[in-house]
Amino acid sequence: MTQTTNPTTKLSILNLVPVRQGQTNKDAIDSMIALAKFAEQAGYHRYWIAEHHNTRSLVSSATQVLIGHTLSQTDRIRVGSGGVMLPNHSPLMVAEQYGTLATMYPDRVDLGLGRAPGTDPKTAAALRRHAHDISHQFPQDIADLQRYFGDDAVQSDVKAIPAIGTQVPLYILGSSTDSAYLAAKLGLPYAFASHFAPSLMPEALHIYRTHFVPSDVLDEPYVIIGCNAIVADSDQHAEYLATTQQQSFLNVVRGRGQPMQPPVDDMNAIWLPHEKAAVMHMTACSFIGGRDTVKAQLQAFQSRYQADELMVMSHIFDENLQQNSYQMLYDIVQDLNQTAKADLSS
Repeated sequence: MTQTTNPTTKLSILNLVPVRQGQTNKDAIDSMIALAKFAEQAGYHRYWIAEHHNTRSLVSSATQVLIGHTLSQTDRIRVGSGGVMLPNHSPLMVAEQYGTLATMYPDRVDLGLGRAPGTDPKTAAALRRHAHDISHQFPQDIADLQRYFGDDAVQSDVKAIPAIGTQVPLYILGSSTDSAYLAAKLGLPYAFASHFAPSLMPEALHIYRTHFVPSDVLDEPYVIIGCNAIVADSDQHAEYLATTQQQSFLNVVRGRGQPMQPPVDDMNAIWLPHEKAAVMHMTACSFIGGRDTVKAQLQAFQSRYQADELMVMSHIFDENLQQNSYQMLYDIVQDLNQTAKADLSS
């Protein structure tokens, strides 16, 4: 019998901490906390916050500060980075910061790691520890972090206090195939950023699963797929709400920093044909529609890719409608999981 979805599929949320039109930066952070509290109550597995710099529409530059704030305002949900862009940071400082968070909030902190700067070249140059590009040091930086979070027996003269022994779980993030090889070699969980760069996802997942080497933290591959989702009472309403997502990605294409915009009736009045093509390519990994439509989309997607976890981002302007979308999505995934478990046991 064909399995339609992974029976252990988890559902999580990725938040870039966007500033909606009419909001202040503080309002955006308050919205981040409100969504985290909702996610915990609804049953979402984890809540990750991204790292972006020099982007006026996103308030996610000091990721570790936002993660600490979110942990302090919630009780159970895992909170982490989606992710820390290691070329911008000293591994020692990252270990100190996240080791401190893990000490304050045991078994609730995740550390997602990326090798991109998360910003434009000039800002990347201002952030980096050295004048030259050090992204090639990504594997060594990860090895350093593993040591810093490890037990006393693996420490060197330089130690990250109080990170020792916290064993903060590491996740390798990627939007191309390079990190897939690395995650497989190290036996670490792999999260692919299909929510904005879906084209290489099939190849990257194949590489990761084919080359995976079991490790002390994982016996078999663990795949997290980033995706966009907008669920509403009808397909038509979801497609209308999705114009906020389309405008957000259009800002990326145009290199503009507009705040998140309310939905519009006609995107063709806003974008040019080549811009539309670029946005649709970037957002190809999106589940948009009413309950039945999204359920069918998810079934088809999981039948093909078998994600262990979906890391969802929902660009919806109205915060109540955003929460409704996340609730409906959660219910859909729970239904699919129950169906898959029943199929496996029959």
